[in-house]
Amino acid sequence: MANNSAVEPAWRGRTLWARHRSAPVRAFMRTESGSAGILVAAVVIALIWSNVDVGSYDRVWATSLSLRLGHFGITHDLLTWINSGLMTLFFLVVGLEARREFDLGELRDRRRFLLPFAAGLVGMVIPVLIFLLVNLGGTSLHGWGVAMSTDTALALGLLSLLGRDVPDRVRVFLLTVFVVDDLAALLVIALVYSNHIEVIPLVVAVLVFGVFLVVTALGVRQRSVFVALGLVVWTSLLASGVDPIVAGLAIGLSATAYSPSRNDLEQASGLFRLFREQPTAELARSATAGLTSALSPNARLQNFWHPWTSYLIVPLFALANAGIVINGSFLARAYTAPITLGILLGYVIGKPIAVVGTSWLITRITHGRLRPPVGWAAVIGSGTIAGIGFTVSLLIATRAFAGDQLDEAKLGALSAAVVASGLTWAVYRITAQLPPARRAAALLGVSQQLLDLIPPVDPERDHIRGPAVASVTVVEYGDFECPYCGQAEPVVRDLLADSDLRYVWRHLPLTDVHPNAQLAAEASEAAAAQDAFWPMHDLLLARQNDLTPADLLRYADELGLDRDRFHEDLMRHGHAARIAQDVESADLSAVSGTPTFFINDQRHYGAYDIETLTAAVKTARARAVIAA
Repeated sequence: MANNSAVEPAWRGRTLWARHRSAPVRAFMRTESGSAGILVAAVVIALIWSNVDVGSYDRVWATSLSLRLGHFGITHDLLTWINSGLMTLFFLVVGLEARREFDLGELRDRRRFLLPFAAGLVGMVIPVLIFLLVNLGGTSLHGWGVAMSTDTALALGLLSLLGRDVPDRVRVFLLTVFVVDDLAALLVIALVYSNHIEVIPLVVAVLVFGVFLVVTALGVRQRSVFVALGLVVWTSLLASGVDPIVAGLAIGLSATAYSPSRNDLEQASGLFRLFREQPTAELARSATAGLTSALSPNARLQNFWHPWTSYLIVPLFALANAGIVINGSFLARAYTAPITLGILLGYVIGKPIAVVGTSWLITRITHGRLRPPVGWAAVIGSGTIAGIGFTVSLLIATRAFAGDQLDEAKLGALSAAVVASGLTWAVYRITAQLPPARRAAALLGVSQQLLDLIPPVDPERDHIRGPAVASVTVVEYGDFECPYCGQAEPVVRDLLADSDLRYVWRHLPLTDVHPNAQLAAEASEAAAAQDAFWPMHDLLLARQNDLTPADLLRYADELGLDRDRFHEDLMRHGHAARIAQDVESADLSAVSGTPTFFINDQRHYGAYDIETLTAAVKTARARAVIAA
């Protein structure tokens, strides 16, 4: 370990966007992946139901449902309530994910928006052109929007079935492309597939949404206010003839995303302590409000609505819309019909050409300065899986077609999903047969990744275990009194069996919940001054329940340290500045809890069991080998 020199110069050159980054798309993808099975099951049930008793299938979704308040009311059939009502919440989640990508995800570096933006738009244009070409001269040209949009939930869900063959960065790349895809598709629905526009209700919707933005900016927290304003926007759009699902997207895009700050978390824990000391209803409300306000509006809305949309609303939409009567004569007719062929070819051929071609062209034009964050095999796999266009495709089909044409459109979307899944499986199976080095390059690519750790590891000041020169560096921000850090310690020991890995400990004592953590951290630094940081580190984590000053002095004796010098360092808080430097670096790296891991300067999200961390280390090593 080195001296306590200033570390600010080492922070230069790091992305400023990393300062406000929170858990990105991993949780989002887990929800989408887990719901894919339910969605597929809903499609199968819809097909079985419609073929066993098409009359009851149609009657159920044609059931009239009214909502009335005095003389005012809205009456629609059940299918409309699902497609224009519940699906508003689906597009709310789409808007939330788009905003999160801009605030916290890959798109926080605005230069990286160009490639997914272009791939998303071209990925819509080429399938549409194919559909128009196949349907040229027919009566179905107006349904061109059916061949546009990828189904995020189903695509990510089916991709997850490939397991470890698909790195997380591939899923992240897909999400950035799909965000653009979904937003553009919704604009098409609003502008092209809406009814005759009534100006006055539309103006009312815009004005009320403006009030919504003002209320948000003022920091109003009452959920009832936002629900009321959202309902007014939705009903006004419905009355105007513009598809009201636009309301969901607009509200989602307005919800900012940010990482909870350490100060906010400390205030929340302080409110909880007050409640613990005096458990009254008033303090319970204050504690609940404090805990909630520590999270961003985006995180709160996603946490509530995303499971509902993934596990209920989208499967219910599939159940209500995927039913078609399938028999030999229908299949013979449909698979020669321009609508079915246009959708099938648009998705299966158009999407891969668009994603791969756009990525190649931008890489070539920018001479590699802008390139996909994954390898070319993963880009091809992303293009093939983008051929799954179920949810939005059916949503537009119900607006553009009716009768036999609607059934042909549904068959085209379902067939495209099946073929796209098979092609994607083939791409990743072939890639899996490559030698390890070539497979890693094909999946991970050579693009420079955004770095999240500020400052980078400095051998002159950081505490390091393992070889000085290693292809993988694992940094842990920890708290000696944190029980989760204690649980992670055996995992770290297993990782250190890797001879090509170095491990770094940085302090983040959570003093608001762990009263002994600060002094324990200073004790480790006092031991470091006598070249015994790691023995003291191990003792402190092994004896987390015994961290009083007397305990710390006893540990110094066990390690054979100079007791007087150790005691003086603790009494003078001589190493508090060193702890403060680590805490400041944690703040700049958007770390607010422990343990938090960084692997080769990138934040590790998710579990820290040995299997998960080992897989992350292997991926980091493969990228390091490629970059070397």
